[in-house]
Amino acid sequence: MSTIEVFATFDVMEALTQKQVSRIKNIGMKLKELRIKAGYSSSESFAFDNNIPRVQYGKMERSVNFKIATLMRILDAHKMTLEEFFKGLK
Repeated sequence: MSTIEVFATFDVMEALTQKQVSRIKNIGMKLKELRIKAGYSSSESFAFDNNIPRVQYGKMERSVNFKIATLMRILDAHKMTLEEFFKGLK
């Protein structure tokens, strides 16, 4: 299994495979699609209006440094469950 990318989360380094990187990018793309569908052209505006740290939210849309707690806050802003969000993601 080859290492494609390395992401740092806190002090832990985790090597990810191509498949894992692809999945993370799909999550980021879906977050961006939801934001645009909700009428926000700016990730900063969406984060501000929904009391989500704007830097963290921007990183999540760019598929970097995911925090599950932040993902759940974003889904709450969209009135969406985890099941609904992950349905169809590969």
